[in-house]
Amino acid sequence: MKLADLLNKASSLTGKTVAVAAAEDEEVIEAVAEALKRNLARFLLFGNKEEIAELLLEKGIHSGDYVITQARSIEKASELAVKAVHQKEADVLMKGNVPTATILKAVLHKEYGLRTGCMLSHVAVFEVPGFDRFTIVTDAAMSITPDLQQKQQIIENAVEIARSIGIETPKVAALAAVEVVNPAMQATLDAAALTQMNRRGQIKNCIVDGPLALDNAVSFEAAEHKGIQSEVAGQADILFVPSIEVGNVLYKSLIYFAKAKVGAVIAGAKAPIVLTSRADSSESKLYSLALAICASEK
Repeated sequence: MKLADLLNKASSLTGKTVAVAAAEDEEVIEAVAEALKRNLARFLLFGNKEEIAELLLEKGIHSGDYVITQARSIEKASELAVKAVHQKEADVLMKGNVPTATILKAVLHKEYGLRTGCMLSHVAVFEVPGFDRFTIVTDAAMSITPDLQQKQQIIENAVEIARSIGIETPKVAALAAVEVVNPAMQATLDAAALTQMNRRGQIKNCIVDGPLALDNAVSFEAAEHKGIQSEVAGQADILFVPSIEVGNVLYKSLIYFAKAKVGAVIAGAKAPIVLTSRADSSESKLYSLALAICASEK
């Protein structure tokens, strides 16, 4: 399966609406324009009305299924976009030209926010050249040093995203630097605990194994060479990383060294959140939109 397939899947899910906070951003509008051309969703665009309308015209959008609402500040745009999702006027929230901290403040607002009691985590779906399946990486952007309970929630969030794109029982590799438990390495202890929790039914709808080093998680040959027998080794769908440093480096390595394509969402809220970076291409933003629309259906 390729990320382009997600565009087709998303377009088949009719009636979806995306709320965009501070939409006056060229890369965001380029993704929105392409999404409108593909009939992926309806859009509620909050921000500077004149700038948004001008950008849409520049991208060849003269009419379409969108509404622009004036917001006098990025804070107000974030509030209005989050409220639209909270009030079920939209199925997906998307970050525009606004700092992450600002939109997350609105997402976590006690009255109109999108809290569920679960932690928020970043889930990235990669199309890596040479691989015949998606590679899902979590968490590369939100959780700095999660404890065991938080790691469980991160895995559960990623499993829900995987299932929304057709991977019914995803294989989860709990990554560490080595594939054996070492009391001096907390990542290996937590990986072993998560594996046992999965076997006892505390983590459902997936198969978790760890600790696994990256090579053992994605390469049958590496796993066989080290004598590792596992349902996950060599065929992991989800690469669960122990810390944000590991996730961030892996994420950027896949993009810059492997030339992978990616779509990513924030999971764990009442609705999927497209929280892309300004450095992300409009193509990545479009794939992220498609992923979020698919996830909203689940």
